[in-house]
Amino acid sequence: MGEPLVEGIERYHVRDAIQAAYRAPKGIVRELVLDLSQSKGEPDWMTEYRLKALEIFFKKPMPTWGPDLSELNLDDLTYYVKPPVERPARTWDEVPEEFKKAYERLGLSKEEQEFLAGVSTQYDSEVVYTGLKKELEQRGVIFLDTDTALKEYPELFREYFGTVVPASDNKFAALNAAFWSGGTFLYIPKGLKLELPVHAFFRINTEGMAQFERSLIVADEDSFVHYIEGCAAPFYNTNILHAGVVEVVVKRGAHVRYSSIQNWSKSVYNLVTKRASVEAHGTMEWVDGNLGAKVTMKYPSAILKGEGARVDVLSIGYAGKGQIQDVGTKVLINAPNCTATVVSKSIGKDGGKTNYRGLVAFGANARGSKAKVDCATLLLDDLSTSDTFPYNEVKTADVVLEHEASVSKVSEEQLFYFMSRGIPEDEAVKMIVLGFINPVAREMPLVFAQELNKLIELEIEGGLG
Repeated sequence: MGEPLVEGIERYHVRDAIQAAYRAPKGIVRELVLDLSQSKGEPDWMTEYRLKALEIFFKKPMPTWGPDLSELNLDDLTYYVKPPVERPARTWDEVPEEFKKAYERLGLSKEEQEFLAGVSTQYDSEVVYTGLKKELEQRGVIFLDTDTALKEYPELFREYFGTVVPASDNKFAALNAAFWSGGTFLYIPKGLKLELPVHAFFRINTEGMAQFERSLIVADEDSFVHYIEGCAAPFYNTNILHAGVVEVVVKRGAHVRYSSIQNWSKSVYNLVTKRASVEAHGTMEWVDGNLGAKVTMKYPSAILKGEGARVDVLSIGYAGKGQIQDVGTKVLINAPNCTATVVSKSIGKDGGKTNYRGLVAFGANARGSKAKVDCATLLLDDLSTSDTFPYNEVKTADVVLEHEASVSKVSEEQLFYFMSRGIPEDEAVKMIVLGFINPVAREMPLVFAQELNKLIELEIEGGLG
């Protein structure tokens, strides 16, 4: 049966007793990049890629256009922490007992795999388990940790790696490209539509570390996949950095749904880069739930590069005391008759700050394309704040662009309506908030929608300091 499940939001933030097999010295040095690449047995081209990325990182300034990052000391972090496993397990029975207990405590037990086509779990800097249903392997699906995929599928890997998010994209993408370890590699063959989702979970357990998973998803023509991501880390008094990179390649007529429930503790700087390249008549969906973290800067993006390409973004951000959720999306439309729909919802409580920061850019070839952005914020007190920072760029006249933004509070009339029917005030607030986030939750599989709703409820009740 394993350890009993810890109740409430605390189960995500409990510290495991697992000791790292190796922890690199603190700081950003060239020798560590070389050692990391050589210890993994990587080809020369990847070592060179890492070193060039490190040069880019040193040249790029820290971003100053968003939340204050001055308390994040990059030289005081550990950039590689190896868990005590030699290689990722391919079956649940191969997973070491201490990791089974840790994941059972989080609810990622073997039974949950009944709802999934495959499961991957990363612990600190390495993936410890990746499992895929046998029949899907036989049909050509590749679902591996990124390190293993580099070795077993070198040509396919090199064809797509770094093509959607190059190392030069931003300072933290460059840092990821230099120190990346772990992550998910997923390839869906032409015409195959997965009925069940795959799930990847990323866990940080070590104090003062930086996690740099690198995920690459390739959906070949006319395929479909739903990829679900979850994240958690215990609370420490020192900062933790999470700077993952996700690249999604959506081929002609393919459809990818990427759902994320990130529930980092409030000592984490969550500074990630996620982007999709969408070919003709392809569809990319980002369904995003952001809770926890001290600072989140996250803007799931899409480049619509083929006629009739589509992107839909649904996101929810929750900011409590001492938290900043700076989230949004970026859409670059470079082809005719494309469609972009963005629905962003945020909640502020106890002085939390929520921002929507977005870009919609219509290129010269975007004739006949449409984009609609709808931002809504619900503030639960007078201390919380919210801002919207939209940036729109239009290089052709034959397009349609709509943008709406609103900020509201839980009104006395709403509370009176519920309380007059015998519902206590705290329960009434929960019902109003859950109704507010319903457009996001209903797009997730039932078990994960229930999890998102429960996490929001727990945060409203007080959450974790």
